[in-house]
Parts: sequence; C-alpha cells; structure tokens
Amino acid sequence: MGTEITEKNEKQLKELGIMISTCRKIKGLSQKELAEKAGISRSLISVIEAPRLAYNFTLDVLLNIADALGVGAESLLKGDWQTILKE
Repeated sequence: MGTEITEKNEKQLKELGIMISTCRKIKGLSQKELAEKAGISRSLISVIEAPRLAYNFTLDVLLNIADALGVGAESLLKGDWQTILKE
C-alpha cells in the first residue's frame, strides 16, 4: 500500500476517495465507524478520503469498504451515484 502512483491513475484515486467519503456521509457513518465495519484503521480511511491525496490501496481494502458501506465496489469505481443511492 502507498506505492508510487502513475500520473494517469492519480485523478481516479482522488475521485474514488471522494466517492467513499461522500457515500460514508450519506450513510451517516463516521470515519471511525466505517473503519471498524471494514476492519481497517481510521487513519487509513482518512488518507483514502483526503481530497488532495491519491493513495494507492489494495483491492481487498476497497472490497471491505464497499461491503461496510453496503454498496458494490463497481459502483464506487464507476462513480455511479444513482446506483449507490439505491443500494
């Protein structure tokens, strides 16, 4: 985790972090609550959600976060708000 990010993926990772943050807030969860549900640290959630950072994290972490939010990982990756709001 945290390995070097290619320029072409930087924007997408930032957008994914914003998607996770917004979804968490819509679901009424704090970073600590999401972290506990996902089985990861609150500090990891914080760095993933930081809007000016692009943090390279594992697919396992993404799947855990999506599950904790009750949404599909593919919806988070696509930025599919309509599907996320229905889930």
